[in-house]
Amino acid sequence: MTKAVIAIHGGAGAISKAVITPEEEKRYKDALTEITVAGADILNKGGTALDAVTLAVQMLEDNPLFNAGKGAVFTSQATHELDASIMDGSTLKCGSIAGVKHIKNPIKAARAVMEKSKHVFFIGEGAEAFAKLNQIEMVDADYFSTDFRREQLNRVLAQQSDSVLLDHDAQALAQRPLDESKKMGTVGAVAIDMHGNLAAATSTGGMTNKTVGRVGDSPIIGAGCYANNKTCAISSTGHGEMFIRAVVAYDVSALMEYAGLSLQQACDKVVFEKLPALNGSGGIIAVDKEGNVYLPFNSEGMYRGYAYAGEVPVVNIYKD
Repeated sequence: MTKAVIAIHGGAGAISKAVITPEEEKRYKDALTEITVAGADILNKGGTALDAVTLAVQMLEDNPLFNAGKGAVFTSQATHELDASIMDGSTLKCGSIAGVKHIKNPIKAARAVMEKSKHVFFIGEGAEAFAKLNQIEMVDADYFSTDFRREQLNRVLAQQSDSVLLDHDAQALAQRPLDESKKMGTVGAVAIDMHGNLAAATSTGGMTNKTVGRVGDSPIIGAGCYANNKTCAISSTGHGEMFIRAVVAYDVSALMEYAGLSLQQACDKVVFEKLPALNGSGGIIAVDKEGNVYLPFNSEGMYRGYAYAGEVPVVNIYKD
């Protein structure tokens, strides 16, 4: 029987220790711990990797500390556009949605696409119509809005009106605890269950002040999300354009399958060699078919946590 494990992330970026308060750091770590424990509990009870990553990402979407679902960042037109994807490593089935504005938990809609449609990827109004048909909870657009995110957009428009910033990027302008010019706003989870099945899920609210209609790597299978029982499960967080160009999630799996690299070797090659060559910053969370966990990033930090079933979770923000 495989030793089950789940890993999660709440975005990568440069976090300044100089200005973060103990209370703010504790708030993030408590959230990461709670979500990691919830996912690991499913695995500990014999549940599936798919159920574990779905729950973890759903909880991240519901937490306004992170840029997915509630608390998603604003576009240049002060609206929200949400993306999500999920993949089953045992079957290679997957589901994605992009550019949705009323689906409370995009990851649930992505899973419905995977399990209840003959397609893989729905966008915009079509995705929302499909979600309604499958009784996925819908909300008014302002459900996702928070004062904190609106202040971010206002600061960007006032000081860098032509900039497109990732997640909490605007915080740097106000000396908030994160260096927002380098913060990548995505959430994700990867897991392997006791039956040896892998799964991955990723969700995002996009980038502050992004052009309406822009889609990053999060809903793109092979870039922001990938799972294959032969190799590993991957969820990415970073500047989406670079992760798409590098086909990050699939490339890790391919290096393992075709070149015989270990999980760490494959991740290191992609995160520390391939991405920097494209000026790509960010990180990934990874679990392989043996239950090994690796959480590399080339930015200053990454909100992350992991837990083996029945064991104490490990959560971190900084490189150390």
